[in-house]
Amino acid sequence: MTTTISPLIAGNWKMNGLRGSLDELASLAHMLISGENPRAIVVICPPATILSEVAQLGATAGIQAGGQDCHTQAQGAHTGDISASMLADAGAQYVIVGHSERRADHGETDDQVRAKAEAAIGAGLKPIICVGETEAQRDSGEAEAVVAAQLAASVPEAANFHDVIVAYEPIWAIGTGRTPTNEDIARMHGAIRQQLSARFPEQGPTMRILYGGSLKPQNAREILAVENVNGGLVGGASLLAKDFYTIISAV
Repeated sequence: MTTTISPLIAGNWKMNGLRGSLDELASLAHMLISGENPRAIVVICPPATILSEVAQLGATAGIQAGGQDCHTQAQGAHTGDISASMLADAGAQYVIVGHSERRADHGETDDQVRAKAEAAIGAGLKPIICVGETEAQRDSGEAEAVVAAQLAASVPEAANFHDVIVAYEPIWAIGTGRTPTNEDIARMHGAIRQQLSARFPEQGPTMRILYGGSLKPQNAREILAVENVNGGLVGGASLLAKDFYTIISAV
């Protein structure tokens, strides 16, 4: 982990979580308050139905809230969608855009992801922009080229003036229990850092690059120690307070 960049650990609850899930959040808040002060910024991105509750309850322990997606427009006739300003109004400070599941399940393009990131910035949110390769792309030696193309097209120019986070998620590792080697992670994060620094001379060297791909209590300390890994985007392990706290404590 690059020590000059304050790390961030974000939990993506995906399509999981009812009001009863707030008990786990309360347990996490208690652990954070009663334990050693966390060295990381802690963010939880719950379903929109409980976003405001997460923002209010989390604030007692310094936990910040985020959305899982937003529309490119601030308002309008877009039934079922949610705007960045609505997320902000509900208490969000961050929003995930371009997650691999959105790209795959909803056919989101790099251009759409960039537009969503721009909308998030316009609403005062900090976008977490996801990039990553499939198993076939990695096996064919295209991983770095694929991620570089996604970065170039998904990250807006406004990133040179605002707090924007990049999350690298090897798609083939999400939910499978498989992870790249530490050397693979270091190589990819190093390539991302190089590209960001070249494009954004002011912000690029200190932009957070999160790792997301089966990050769990058993491997968190090792992965979070890799150079240019400035935190993690955590999936399933963020649903359980004990597991998520262990990852947070691994920073």
